[in-house]
Amino acid sequence: MKRTKTLNRARLLISCSDQPGIVAAVSDFLHQKGANIVQSDQYSTDPEGGMFFMRIEFDLSSFNERFSTVEKEFPAIAERFGISWRLESERKTKKMAMFVSKEDHCLLELLWRWRSGELDVEIPVVISNHEDLRDIVESYGISFHYIPVSKETKQKAESDAASLLKDYHIDFIVLARYMQILSPDFVKSFEHRIINIHHSFLPAFIGANPYKKAFERGVKLIGATAHYVTNDLDEGPIIEQEVLRVNHRYDTDDLKIAGRNVEKIALARAVEWHINDKVLVYKNKTIVFN
Repeated sequence: MKRTKTLNRARLLISCSDQPGIVAAVSDFLHQKGANIVQSDQYSTDPEGGMFFMRIEFDLSSFNERFSTVEKEFPAIAERFGISWRLESERKTKKMAMFVSKEDHCLLELLWRWRSGELDVEIPVVISNHEDLRDIVESYGISFHYIPVSKETKQKAESDAASLLKDYHIDFIVLARYMQILSPDFVKSFEHRIINIHHSFLPAFIGANPYKKAFERGVKLIGATAHYVTNDLDEGPIIEQEVLRVNHRYDTDDLKIAGRNVEKIALARAVEWHINDKVLVYKNKTIVFN
């Protein structure tokens, strides 16, 4: 079912050192600007010297004028409390690019949710280092760009991809089973805006054939982890994890099927929360107001 937008709604996300008066000051500021707060979530790591995180949804009449006023005048509150903040408008639809290789399960899950209206996002482009998924992507009316990657061409491939992302005005990237490691420069240009998915066997079963190794070990739980990409491979801030119980009757192929199912569920949730500005990153952790 297609999600209905509230066109006069905005979101404010803040993080700062915990101290008295933050909630009162922010709420009073929004009230003075004519805002009606419809939802407010907050979290403190420790009331004595910890960090404070907050996500507020509010409605504004005369939206364009008042949203601009909030944007211009909130820095005074932010400076007073040392707040890092982000203001988002529900009128703006984020643009998402997907990077894929050969496996299609995560790609298809996100495309289905997008077409059904569950994901309020634009998908202008899919980039791949293989041609295998071109027909699927183009059947959805989305541009598909094949950019092969080798050790010798990696730098040029990333440069070409970066140019495409700029041309399509992409806000964030989803690695939907993209089997390439991105360079530090590329990751830095999309800090906390690249979402990856991998099986949660890591670091227990690294290298090739993780499902075979898991089968041989007799695991009873398998899972998947969706996280923001950093330069520490598969160690970025975790957004969501999903697990599924298995038993001795599962062979290697059964584990692969189960693994694909939990991967696409975890990734879809992470993407949805990112789209709806429900994730705040602090150091190498996330606060998810889901």
